[in-house]
Amino acid sequence: MYDVPDQQGRTFVVTGANSGLGKEAAARLAGAGAHVVMAVRTVAKGEAARDEITRRHPDASLDVRALDLADLGSVRAFVAGLERDGVRPNVLVNNAGVMAVPSRMTTVDGFELQWGTNVLGPFALTNLLLPTLLTADTARVVTMSSATASFGRIDFADLDSTRRYTPSQAYAQSKLANLLLGLRLAEVAAQRGWSLLSTIAHPGYTNTNLQTAGASLGRSAPKRTLLTSGGFLPTQEVEQGSEPLLFAAADPDAVNGAYYGPDGRFGLVGPTTRVAIPRSARGASLARSLWAVAEDLTGTSLP
Repeated sequence: MYDVPDQQGRTFVVTGANSGLGKEAAARLAGAGAHVVMAVRTVAKGEAARDEITRRHPDASLDVRALDLADLGSVRAFVAGLERDGVRPNVLVNNAGVMAVPSRMTTVDGFELQWGTNVLGPFALTNLLLPTLLTADTARVVTMSSATASFGRIDFADLDSTRRYTPSQAYAQSKLANLLLGLRLAEVAAQRGWSLLSTIAHPGYTNTNLQTAGASLGRSAPKRTLLTSGGFLPTQEVEQGSEPLLFAAADPDAVNGAYYGPDGRFGLVGPTTRVAIPRSARGASLARSLWAVAEDLTGTSLP
């Protein structure tokens, strides 16, 4: 198991920290001495996760706060709350997301749910937190992508999947967008000389509630697809699956613009390594174009 380095004196914001990879990451960061802001859609679930982590790490420093990435107003309120309370994060971990929603649904702001929750919400959160992050020592923004980014395609003519909605394609597009935006932020940080690392991770195929939660929306039971059922694919548990994210967030050897994931079978399981940027994400112009569109859609921009 990856041993998270000492994080005393550092504050992490972890989205989706009430379950799965986010909860495991929050627990291990707190166990390493970090103060962790658990950004969750449902506060009661976040408090239950906090209590579970505290039983595991009695000295854990945890703060549960409401954040709904499917609501840009909630994103702004979350950042305003941190500023009001004097919380100054060193690291933002954009972990939360939704996967393979069986039929097209929309966010509070009218965006397709996977596009809005997985891409636009975290993008806005990143831009709004950057002024604070840039005042911190060795700041980082960590973006959770997915191995499915390799199969994604950015359809600028239909980012919202209004013409044709396919759950797996919408998810793959959102995860490719995560990777591209993480790479673009790394490029900007290097160009501007910021003391900030933008790193990206993917968990391989990890057993979490992500595969069933999104696939259950609007249905009495999850819709089974290759993404949600796994089938012949190798799988791993959250303890291993969270390690690329933890390395990207906390390891002193993490590199700006690097992409981390499993090193085992099919790149879906095993110890963490730096992985190649898939062909779908190569080309700086694609990332720059996507960034400009995301700025326009969210009404947020770089400081």
